[in-house]
Amino acid sequence: MQKLQGIAVSPGVAIGEALVMDNEGFRIPQRFVARDAVENEIERLDKAIAAAAAEIARNRDVVTKELGEKYGAIFEAHLQMLQDQRLRADLEELIRDRHYSPEYAVSRKMRQYVQVFQRLESSYLAERANDIVDIEKRLLRHLLGHRRENISQLTSPVLVLAHNLTPSETANLDRRFVQGFATELGGPGSHTAIVAEALEIPAVVGAGPFLAEVSGGDTVIIDGDRGIIILQPDEETLARYRHESRELQAQAARLQSLRDLPAETADGARISLLGNIEFPYEVEHCIDRGADGVGLYRTEFLYLGSDSEPNEEHHYQAYRQVVEAMNGKPVTIRTLDLGADKIPHLPKPEDEKNPFLGLRSIRLTLRNLPLFRTQLRAILRVSALGNVQVMFPLVSTLMELRQAKMVLADVMEDLDENDIDYNRSLPVGMMVEVPAAVMMIDHFLEEVDFLSIGTNDLIQYTLAVDRSNRDVVGLYNPSDPAVLKLLSIAIGASVRKGIPISLCGQMSGSITYMMLLLGLGLRSFSVTPSAIPELKNVCRRLTIPDCEMVAQKAMTMENARDITAYLRGELKKRVPDASF
Repeated sequence: MQKLQGIAVSPGVAIGEALVMDNEGFRIPQRFVARDAVENEIERLDKAIAAAAAEIARNRDVVTKELGEKYGAIFEAHLQMLQDQRLRADLEELIRDRHYSPEYAVSRKMRQYVQVFQRLESSYLAERANDIVDIEKRLLRHLLGHRRENISQLTSPVLVLAHNLTPSETANLDRRFVQGFATELGGPGSHTAIVAEALEIPAVVGAGPFLAEVSGGDTVIIDGDRGIIILQPDEETLARYRHESRELQAQAARLQSLRDLPAETADGARISLLGNIEFPYEVEHCIDRGADGVGLYRTEFLYLGSDSEPNEEHHYQAYRQVVEAMNGKPVTIRTLDLGADKIPHLPKPEDEKNPFLGLRSIRLTLRNLPLFRTQLRAILRVSALGNVQVMFPLVSTLMELRQAKMVLADVMEDLDENDIDYNRSLPVGMMVEVPAAVMMIDHFLEEVDFLSIGTNDLIQYTLAVDRSNRDVVGLYNPSDPAVLKLLSIAIGASVRKGIPISLCGQMSGSITYMMLLLGLGLRSFSVTPSAIPELKNVCRRLTIPDCEMVAQKAMTMENARDITAYLRGELKKRVPDASF
């Protein structure tokens, strides 16, 4: 058994079979072979070794001819490792004695070899672990052939273990079978984390290198509450986690009884609990949890799930499904919030050294007006069907906001000319995600109908921390006094002006910060739907005066760790069964 510590980004516990996703994007099933099939499977292994050896030999000869023997020697070394009699004997033993399939035997044995090389003190020999991985992939390609199972075409429940997952990979996952995520890279607020929350599955990211320690088909536990990954757990650990999983299910069932009760504090203050959604089907999650509406409808999936740009009808149908399902409750649709580097059909930026500070979000759409207009037309058309709002992301200057509003007005004129119905009083809002927007908040409040604070980016830009960089992700802290001061400024200005404001980052879904945010004057939370029952349970046991007292005290503190401890302690006094 091996326990790894990562970053918890989506709650819950998942126990199941590992799908190790490498650059090839296929899985190695833990399949056992019948006794009478052993000889056939060994023969299949030998054929795969022979085919891989022939392939390596051809590469060696070509490279030697073109570049010289020095470079051809790389492939010669691979050939010698592949044809090593000890390796062949070890693989045969796993197939004959343990009845492993050749694929699983290769994966298990080669990963053991990799671990040995990685532990060597010689850096030169440690780097040879990559050679072992390359040989493993060659053998698996020949063994699996056309039977390879792409990650988007799963047929059984799995836990996805990966170095990292691209936005397009996560958008194409089959939610029926993916029961959990764990990645070596990533941080809170990464796209992988957002999709894990959308799928309502446990997820741990930023765990560091571990893929060499696990083979496809191994039993794995992903603890999305504590940020723990357990490889090949023992029976005692499995039993404990299975018991805990049953307890969590029982707790969720108890909280479900609050579904039709209003989210209001013990002294009668009405709180709005809205859902964040990534995909149209998630609207059912919002309805099931008793959400007051959709506070953030991310639209990036439309661009990530295909190599071609979505047309107006694609947008319209995706929005229509959600708006009609919410049946008059508010639906806030955010326009495209991606960087140019993440959109398959757009040219890659030539000098994008830091995408977080580059061409993304509102900057990108203002540079690609046909793309922007297509999305706005669909949003306007669907506004005729229900209570729709439009929101622009990553606005940092008044000029950006005004330009976006001008494009929207221009699209409205086009619809008028074509007699297409839409809501002419469509509420227009913006995300508050950069310190510049907070500093100019009074000016922005003159130009918008509502605001939504996106704490994932606001924390990142305030603290100069790349939230997907595991080396500095420990500095990414919602409790930092600088972050709290910015929240206080934005919320306070909106309350004084009478402009609605909500908070839609991951911070809003944590009960740790509920007293603080209520005390600062926030009355609208937009969260992943699965968080709504617990937040409702907590808020119904609080009073606004208590929250204001806690907020005042927290705002005088200078240390993020002390603030977090204080907030949790105060909440525990009032909600003893609260779990963090």
